[in-house]
Amino acid sequence: MERLNFTTHIHAKPHIVWDVLWDEDSYPLWTEVFSEGCRVETDWKKGSQVRFLNKDNDGMLSEIADNIPEKFMSFRHLGVIADGSEDSLGKDAKQWAGAMENYTLTDEDGDTRLEVSMDIIPEFRDFFQKTWPQALAKVKALSEE
Repeated sequence: MERLNFTTHIHAKPHIVWDVLWDEDSYPLWTEVFSEGCRVETDWKKGSQVRFLNKDNDGMLSEIADNIPEKFMSFRHLGVIADGSEDSLGKDAKQWAGAMENYTLTDEDGDTRLEVSMDIIPEFRDFFQKTWPQALAKVKALSEE
């Protein structure tokens, strides 16, 4: 597995950026670059299950490894979801098992530095190299509105 890192500077306070990232209304807006109709199902508590889904009910099965409001969110990927069915034992699931996805928000005099790091399998490198900058540009735009 390889780790990719992305950073953006946002002219908004961390609590605003945090809300844009995880609010049920804004989450689909910035994640649409990854797949149409993205949504997330979770209660946002540390240790809770997370279902990252697209319009076809395909996505990732994860857990919240850590949640420090307005500062840090960490997901541990456990498997995949296909047509709404969770799989943590199949070949695709095992490739992603244990991959981490981390969001770090740092207050910089009222602005926010947002850093995202994500473990990926090699065949998704080009996809995420292209889409993460687009997603972060959307987070920035939504946060600065």
